[in-house]
Amino acid sequence: MINLTLLADVSVKQSLADTLRTLPEVERFIFTHVEEHSHQLEQDPLLSERDKVVGYVPRIRVEILLDESALSKVRNVLCKPEAGLAKRCRYWVTPVTESEGLL
Repeated sequence: MINLTLLADVSVKQSLADTLRTLPEVERFIFTHVEEHSHQLEQDPLLSERDKVVGYVPRIRVEILLDESALSKVRNVLCKPEAGLAKRCRYWVTPVTESEGLL
């Protein structure tokens, strides 16, 4: 098992949710609202005046638990232009050493 984590612009939340719901490899996913803080944000062309004033950018963090064999298919779908994530998302993958249902 792996955990695919996405950090995305809040503007893509609904389209991302719609896309993830169409993928049989994605059993469930979690959205968490987060704030991105960085000195590099000033170079972000999508940065609003509000973001410049408050000093952070609202983002959504998406956690998706996947079988390792599903990663390339899910990533390929999310990287397609119609997914709307171009220049609006970062991702990373971490191994999951233990996973269990509800305790």
